[in-house]
Amino acid sequence: MSSTTNFNRTIVHMDMDCFFVSVSCLMDARLKGKPVLVGGSSDRGVVAACSYEARAYGIHSAMPMKNAKRLCPEAVIVRGDYEQYSNYSNMVTDIVKESVPLYEKSSIDEFYMDLTGMDRFFGCYQLASELRQRIIKETGLPISFGMSPNKTVSKVATDEAKPNNQLKVDVGFEKSFLAPLSVKKIPMIGEKTYHLLRTMGVEKVYTLQQMPVELMAKAFGENGISIWHKANGKDDSPVVPYNERKSLSSEETFESDTIDVAMIKNLLIKMTEKLAYQLRVSNKLTACVTVKIRYSNFDTHTTQCRVAYTASDHLLIPKVKELFDKLYERRMLIRLVGVRFSHLVGGGQQINLFEDSEEIIRLYQAMDKMRQRFGADKIGRAVAMGIQTRQFNPFKG
Repeated sequence: MSSTTNFNRTIVHMDMDCFFVSVSCLMDARLKGKPVLVGGSSDRGVVAACSYEARAYGIHSAMPMKNAKRLCPEAVIVRGDYEQYSNYSNMVTDIVKESVPLYEKSSIDEFYMDLTGMDRFFGCYQLASELRQRIIKETGLPISFGMSPNKTVSKVATDEAKPNNQLKVDVGFEKSFLAPLSVKKIPMIGEKTYHLLRTMGVEKVYTLQQMPVELMAKAFGENGISIWHKANGKDDSPVVPYNERKSLSSEETFESDTIDVAMIKNLLIKMTEKLAYQLRVSNKLTACVTVKIRYSNFDTHTTQCRVAYTASDHLLIPKVKELFDKLYERRMLIRLVGVRFSHLVGGGQQINLFEDSEEIIRLYQAMDKMRQRFGADKIGRAVAMGIQTRQFNPFKG
């Protein structure tokens, strides 16, 4: 990872502050300035997001709701609104798309932008500042950004700029900017890695910068080398252009053309379960569902609908069945059916916390763990378990 590459780039990271809480406050102005918890309302629920006022009580995302209410009895609990979050995410995406030549939508509420070379036309910092102000004005949402020569430093700068502010790290100052911060600030360092680093006497990034890279490699393998480079302000990873057509798909061609609608619907359920599992494993969400039918005469028809960002079977299966009922009007023999999820973004783990209870979250986690251990088709809804498919080839297009 050469620092020369970093010197030639201008990377901006933008992140909407407390996105789910901010959208809720737009829906109900009475929530502003209060300790707000977004998530399941029952004691078995989980905190998906919380306001800065709630964080002051020690509350954080993924905390059981009963614990959060114990810490802050006066907290206001708001149910997650998938549809509104999706609408506002799309609104911000459209503004970014109009404003910059190259951007990556890394999750429902954050973006990377490559403004390299745009200083020839106007200042990159000025462009990012004006874009931020436009987003605030047109959506009413607070948003922060960090600017530097690479993605890692820009993301850390965004976190340091919050709430609702901006920060630029000039070329050559990446390492000194990171040095006094907690190693927790470095992307890739989760709780386990953090605790292991603490046992090694490493708490600040500065200490990590002084360690031999060989020691990090010995302790953490390839990840240790990546962490060491990031801690030293080096990151050559590119901004990956966002493409709404990016998708996961599955199709099944029948050995004999069929008109058995019950069997076809059960097969669609099985396909949807497997694709939703692929989404969760990849920490992805889909915002568009497509169903495909090919009749015995080879006529092929598709229909699709936008959905609120999700990776949950129980929300996607009804949509797939609804689209099939809408599409299958000719009552002819069917040769092929398919399902596709598109408009994919990252951030699945966070939004899945909107499920109303820990039981549902744990059920998905348990099912996915079994799939990882025994195979994706070894567990599923009873209605689909009797269906044998000749092939299953999910792919990203």
